[in-house]
Amino acid sequence: MKKNWMSYPYIVWMLIFIFIPLLLVLFYSVTMRTDQGLIFTLDHYQRFLEPIYLKVLFRSIYLAFICTVLCLVLGYPMAMILAGNDFKRKNIMVFLFVIPMWMNFLLRTYAWMTLLERRGLINTFLSWLRLAPLNLLYTQEAVVLGMVYNFLPFMVLPIYSVLSKIDQQLIEAAEDLGADSVTVFRKIIFPLSLPGVISGITMVFMPAVTTFVISRLLGGGQFTLIGNLIEQQFLYVGDWNFGSAISMVMMLVILLSMGVMSRYDKEHEGGGLW
Repeated sequence: MKKNWMSYPYIVWMLIFIFIPLLLVLFYSVTMRTDQGLIFTLDHYQRFLEPIYLKVLFRSIYLAFICTVLCLVLGYPMAMILAGNDFKRKNIMVFLFVIPMWMNFLLRTYAWMTLLERRGLINTFLSWLRLAPLNLLYTQEAVVLGMVYNFLPFMVLPIYSVLSKIDQQLIEAAEDLGADSVTVFRKIIFPLSLPGVISGITMVFMPAVTTFVISRLLGGGQFTLIGNLIEQQFLYVGDWNFGSAISMVMMLVILLSMGVMSRYDKEHEGGGLW
């Protein structure tokens, strides 16, 4: 406790780069410059309730939900394989999951464009097989594919971290008592892995619901998400007030989602057995 002064630089950092910018965003969201000067108003939030903007919000949540579900379905079995004692090359596989994260996010997304475009590698391979080319790029499925590819490691690694720490004696005891593999998974493995599952869901859903690069590149601007809407307001339209209001709404959605996840995590803390 005598070394609390060591935390002061971090507090100053948080004030300058987190707290003050959030206050500025909040200030812009509730102000408007008129002929009479600067006034406080909630018109920007009321404007966001228009059907056209709510449609963008629901589309963003819907695609982020699909991405999260797919990442969970694909990532959980992979995490179980990595955590298994019989898998000898787990370090190599973990490294292969981590190494794409060292690349620039934009470059990873551009790589998918070269695969999915009309004359990309996939359609070139189909042409060699005398098959008709597919319209893969600039579709909603391409956007979801890009999300899953970029955010899948955020689902696999937390679940793998929890599964690798499960006491194998619990599984052996359940098997000695006559439990089959399905029962062991349902009663022991999955409940104990819930903290990792919840962390993975949070880490995937949060960036997926606010992404704008993936939808702009792989969607071709045909699928505007909430991140694209915020980007347009700040960079192209110049309406910082409305863009700040949208940002505050998304921040509220994210905080509510994190609150629900953390509450569920506390209720199942320690992986209470079913």
